[in-house]
Amino acid sequence: MYIETNREIHLKNRPVGIPTKEDFSVVTVPVAVLKAGEVLVKNLWMSVDPYMRGRMLERESYIAPFVLNEVLSGGAIGEVVESNNPAFPVGSKVANMSGWREYFTTSGADLQPLPDTGMQDQAFLGVLGMPGMTAFTGLTKIAQLKEGDTVFVSAASGAVGAIVCQIAKLKGCYVAGSVGSDAKARYLREELGVDAVVNYKTTENLQQSIAQACPNGIDVYFESVGGAHLEAVLNLMNEHGRIAVCGMIDQYNATSASAGPSNLSQLIIKKLTMQGFIIFDHWDGYPAFVEQMTQWIQQGKISAKETVYNGIEQAPDAFIGLFTGQNTGKMLVKLD
Repeated sequence: MYIETNREIHLKNRPVGIPTKEDFSVVTVPVAVLKAGEVLVKNLWMSVDPYMRGRMLERESYIAPFVLNEVLSGGAIGEVVESNNPAFPVGSKVANMSGWREYFTTSGADLQPLPDTGMQDQAFLGVLGMPGMTAFTGLTKIAQLKEGDTVFVSAASGAVGAIVCQIAKLKGCYVAGSVGSDAKARYLREELGVDAVVNYKTTENLQQSIAQACPNGIDVYFESVGGAHLEAVLNLMNEHGRIAVCGMIDQYNATSASAGPSNLSQLIIKKLTMQGFIIFDHWDGYPAFVEQMTQWIQQGKISAKETVYNGIEQAPDAFIGLFTGQNTGKMLVKLD
């Protein structure tokens, strides 16, 4: 099979505030001829994730920034369509971090064969991928979830938050969450069985609304938003409560430094534990996670929504949509 050209997305400008389509460009490049030991991968699905916004800034972080006028990268699921490597025969489905492009050649060192679970390919970018692993690890390892806990989840209808809600319910917890629309609130209540939901865009007093949703206080807070959410929840935490922090999306598009919570003294007064975590540091637990999550899915105990954009040229729109509330569940791009 010979593929002459490949379309990929480059970062054209470093965004200021919420990214725009003008910050990206669709570039057509030649596909390298395979060398000995290499494979050609056709990406079928790619992921867009909030953490990528931080990589668009030229600053030191836990992962290197994207380079201007070069192809972006991120999680993807592909199929080997040409192979000079017996470890990856034609037809192999593989996970990779070479998203934002239609095709790429590789030695295979950066490819992970998909586990044989019977799940749909794109599940390994969502419920069986980084978002699901983040939810599982954050609750069970970082927050030390216990049966009977009251759990509050910010961004509760997103790729991570929706899985957090379901795992916490499975573990016998009272679960409340915040979302940005009535439709997302109905999804949490009617499809996921969440006990109480706060629409942070319509409430006049966020702390008061969260207090009403969690009348017995909060034992575990799964944090993806920060800002006003964190300040409100700190006042409502129970003694010895645990806060697992996987993101601060409220700050990702800020154009100036925002004021931190004024009530961090609650960490001392209530003897709270607050820990940030990066899921890549816990990837040794991935096989056990896949086994458990697959079982829950097959038993009908966990479900996952997807919001899908079609075509590589739609990838910037999908990414921007993460910051304007366009997704319920995992945001994906299907590469036609």
